[in-house]
Amino acid sequence: MIALARFQMAGYVRSLRVLHPLLAVLLIVGLVLLQGPSGPDASDLAVGTLGDTPAFMFPIWAWAARALLDTQPDEQRALSATAARHRSTPTVAGLLAAYTVNLALGAIALIVPLLQAVSVKAPGKAIATGCALCLLVALAATLLGAWTSRAIIPDPGVSLLALLAGAAALLLLGLGRLSWLAVPMIEWLRAAHHGPNAFVSDFPAVALHLLAWSTIVGTAYFIKTRTNR
Repeated sequence: MIALARFQMAGYVRSLRVLHPLLAVLLIVGLVLLQGPSGPDASDLAVGTLGDTPAFMFPIWAWAARALLDTQPDEQRALSATAARHRSTPTVAGLLAAYTVNLALGAIALIVPLLQAVSVKAPGKAIATGCALCLLVALAATLLGAWTSRAIIPDPGVSLLALLAGAAALLLLGLGRLSWLAVPMIEWLRAAHHGPNAFVSDFPAVALHLLAWSTIVGTAYFIKTRTNR
């Protein structure tokens, strides 16, 4: 599985598709995140940026996951599935490869906010919370991207529209009574901008929501990919 995941990541990098989300991340860093916090509330502002970063990255992570999973040609995917010892190995390897790439993109995006938070002496617990939040949000975004990959939606145009619609729907659901169906973006943004204490104290509920959402969506993805074979 590890070898297959490395093979998929290598193919994604060699195809230069990795440049698309990488450039998007660099643009966000250069145009938004480089404007560091200042003034008497600099610490609170820095923590707010730690909450903003995974919100900015969510659609990019989903896009990157979809692109990585679509890099492998159908014939090569069939050969990998045939060579694998277990039916679930190609699926797990693809998700692992996509999640690893997303973690690398997230690390690039987090460099500036982390340095800013340290420079203004933001609480260490809030900084750790921001890092943990990115790990969980990257997982949820990876699963959203997987659901719009070619293995589920063969038509690339429809797949892209599904990705955009899915990301928008998850945001809109978070604004209403069906917020439990959505990724809790509104909740973590509200907590992050209410200060370090609120960010840290509200994180367990946000983390539980993200883990539950990812577990359900991930399980459904595994079932769907097994039935498609």
